[in-house]
Amino acid sequence: MKKVITLTINPAVDKNTHITGLRPDSKLRCSHVIAEPGGGGINVSRAIHKLGGKSTCMYLAGGSTGELLQSLLDEEQITSHRVSIKDPTRENIMVVDDVTQQQYRLIMEGPTVSTEEWQRSITEVTSLMDEGDYVVASGSLPTGVPTDYYAKVAEAVKAKGGKIIVDTSGEALKHAATAGVYLLKPNLGELSSLTSQEAVTGPDQEHLAQRMIDQGMTEVVVVSLGPKGAMLVTNGKIEYITAPTVHKKSTVGAGDSMVAGMVMRLSEGWSLTDAVRYGVACGTAAVMTEDTQLCRKEDVEELYSWIVEHASR
Repeated sequence: MKKVITLTINPAVDKNTHITGLRPDSKLRCSHVIAEPGGGGINVSRAIHKLGGKSTCMYLAGGSTGELLQSLLDEEQITSHRVSIKDPTRENIMVVDDVTQQQYRLIMEGPTVSTEEWQRSITEVTSLMDEGDYVVASGSLPTGVPTDYYAKVAEAVKAKGGKIIVDTSGEALKHAATAGVYLLKPNLGELSSLTSQEAVTGPDQEHLAQRMIDQGMTEVVVVSLGPKGAMLVTNGKIEYITAPTVHKKSTVGAGDSMVAGMVMRLSEGWSLTDAVRYGVACGTAAVMTEDTQLCRKEDVEELYSWIVEHASR
């Protein structure tokens, strides 16, 4: 079995609370605040842990918020590797209005990371891995980190014989694709951006995903189709994985849960098809949980069985 290392260069302490009615110019009384470790790669590691798997969660953190982040990861018994930085780690705030059941997500910018700090993160992530291991680089980039950061990570991981999965957006995603990665998980909007198309329609998505592989951007494309599931594309092969219909409570963490399920099963030697099916089950399970909760293992197993059963029909 291969190791899984997740990399989060812009983590956060996510604070979740509830209010009764959102009104301007008023003091809004909040319910008890729940603090959780957050950020793309961190959430992937947390979901893997919930599923009974193992990973090493590497992240950059500084200040008192960074200390809190470390303690929250320790509480969840997440194996972690911290790269210390000078600036304090950011905090995000998620507020649910109990009157409307709408969620408001206030995402902070984050610290300024120096050149020495982000370069050290690349050196340290490759020091944790061996040939054939999986590295998941996920999330936004903080101030001070160049937009080709994930491309640099990809080059370093590939030079050591690893397989890198990148889950980000915007210019960071475009640069990562130019370096060539093992797996990309774009949604339809990101697929459009990566292939320089104004919009992606159903008939186009297969052709465009295959073009990404032909151009050397990635070996595997898993296009997230939201509640419809996902499309798996490899060289010359296209498969659709249908997701079961569930009652949606929150979409927060669904993408991270999907990546967690896929990479965990790939590291255990599962086939791409079965790993993506399991990932779709994880993403769907996350939608069934409230606030910023991730997938629950019991829901995942039930949903995965449904996906496998319906795929054979």
